[in-house]
Amino acid sequence: MIIIGESHLTLIGNYKQMKNVLVTGGAGFIGSNFTNHILSSREDVFIVNLDKLTYAGNLENLKESEHRRNYTFIKGDICNHELVDYIFSKHRINHVINFAAESHVDRSILGSEVFFQTNVIGTNVLLEASRRYEVERFVQISTDEVYGSLGAEGLFTERTPLSPNSPYASSKASADMMALAFQHTYGLPVVVTRCSNNYGPFQFPEKLIPLMIINALSNKKLPVYGDGLNVRDWIYVTDHNKAAELVWEKGKMGEIYNVGAKQEMTNIEIVKLILSYLNKSEDLIEFVKDRPGHDRRYAIDATKINTELGWKPLQKFEEAIAKTIDWYLANKLWWERVISGEYQEYYEIQYEK
Repeated sequence: MIIIGESHLTLIGNYKQMKNVLVTGGAGFIGSNFTNHILSSREDVFIVNLDKLTYAGNLENLKESEHRRNYTFIKGDICNHELVDYIFSKHRINHVINFAAESHVDRSILGSEVFFQTNVIGTNVLLEASRRYEVERFVQISTDEVYGSLGAEGLFTERTPLSPNSPYASSKASADMMALAFQHTYGLPVVVTRCSNNYGPFQFPEKLIPLMIINALSNKKLPVYGDGLNVRDWIYVTDHNKAAELVWEKGKMGEIYNVGAKQEMTNIEIVKLILSYLNKSEDLIEFVKDRPGHDRRYAIDATKINTELGWKPLQKFEEAIAKTIDWYLANKLWWERVISGEYQEYYEIQYEK
């Protein structure tokens, strides 16, 4: 067990309404963006970031936050009962935002066990600890993939039946149902968000947008599954962050909130847009064998969070994708270190002193 920055505990008690928040998976793409957002905009929050630092966890994403007095990092697994209990007790945790998850569909097809271990068993460990310590709010960060696949028309609503089609999606659906069962059975103050596909800074380059950007910059082939006409609803990560914060603060206990930007794009449209922006030839596109069970279309109806909580996305796809590409252009060292695996050395250099 490695605990970092316990001296920051002196901050607790300085604010009458201090929220001591356990953010799990806070070194991943969405979790790190969320943590940086909260710590840069609020002083009533003390964040304990618990992350196992698997291949997708990168502490370099959190350089802007790591020296803040209201932040501490702990390397560990949410499946570790003893560690989780220690964190809740030591840091007086009263809020949990669970970003921690194995999240790549392709990897879940190659090997599903770790997905159910982390996404289901790990969530259960967090829920049990939250129940014992009577937390004020538990936010389960989920995905639109739990709904399955849509046809050419229609949108996912919060009442759409769950129909997950990949091991990843089924593990997230299981975690959602368990979290809501804890609310129904024990009165645990749970809320669930189900978001569409995210993109933006710090995304690990196994996902579509960063993979295509980096391959194009490297003049490598851009692999596109099937005919490239699979559709996703895309949302810029900062818009998701603000939605998650709003649900955490104002969401109704036991409710589900879909989060989407109504920006549907086919995979091939995105690939061609990236190539055009970078002045690269479409000859780099290489159509490859489709992924097993590849869902055809996702699209989110975010009416509930729009009307009940007043959230709406601010970033338009055309502007935000340009901003994202520019970020990867300006942060070549970051993604070169990620691709080489050198980013994992940052923990030893920065924390194991």
